[in-house]
Amino acid sequence: MTESDLIIGCKNNDPKSQEQLYNRYAPKMLSVCRRYVSDLGLAQDLLQEGFIKVFSKIHTYSGTGVFAGWMRRVFVTTSLEYLRQNDVLKDSAAIDENTADEINPSILSALTTADLLHCIDRLPVGYRTVFNLYVMEGYSHAEIAEQLQIQEKTSQSQLVRARQLLQKDVLTIIGQDYGQSR
Repeated sequence: MTESDLIIGCKNNDPKSQEQLYNRYAPKMLSVCRRYVSDLGLAQDLLQEGFIKVFSKIHTYSGTGVFAGWMRRVFVTTSLEYLRQNDVLKDSAAIDENTADEINPSILSALTTADLLHCIDRLPVGYRTVFNLYVMEGYSHAEIAEQLQIQEKTSQSQLVRARQLLQKDVLTIIGQDYGQSR
């Protein structure tokens, strides 16, 4: 079945179309959920919640734009709702200075994708959430603040701190001392 056929079938509540859509997109959408929560079991729960939303709201997909992008947004929103309900950023504080050093691109080339994803996964939930929304999803700090119901400065500070921790983690992985990398 083509993607268009699956969408039409899902809009008609066809279980076979829903199953095929799930099988086609579940691995990608699980990785989206995993970017926001580090626990695989919780990510799988969010995956299920996300697909329930996809199937119940698929009639709102207008056919313009990439369907996978529309779905990804559903899963990001589902993950953010979970994080908001659990107050992951309640202890976040804004910082005024943008003190993060940039990671040298040559250092990044020494990392595998798995290493980098592992470093991101190890970030505290608030840092990881803002990092994913800003870097991976392309949201602005104003949009992140609105989505997470936090101050814009808090979003900025979470990103700064995420970058600082990532830099330290990356340097540890490649076996370099932080002071020697400058």
